[in-house]
Amino acid sequence: MLLTLLLTTFITVFLAEMGDKTQLTTITLSSSTNKPLAVFIGSATALILATLLGALAGNSIANLIPAFILKLLSGIVFLIIGINLMTQSKKETSSDIN
Repeated sequence: MLLTLLLTTFITVFLAEMGDKTQLTTITLSSSTNKPLAVFIGSATALILATLLGALAGNSIANLIPAFILKLLSGIVFLIIGINLMTQSKKETSSDIN
């Protein structure tokens, strides 16, 4: 029973992560830094900790904070990250031209 749950969770998360923003960001960071091991360790650690928080928190956060606020906050965080990545990319592009 535990093995079935473990395997089902692994397959579900693995398939959900293929081609998502996390993987694309990891690919981008790895290609721009030439330090794939450091990017792997950083992204794997972040994914493990984020998953741990999700598993521990479960449904309790949704009982404290309405779903629309959680969605709004996550959207704002993704927007900030996207703007930051675009700004860094623009700086790198302009420095490469000069």
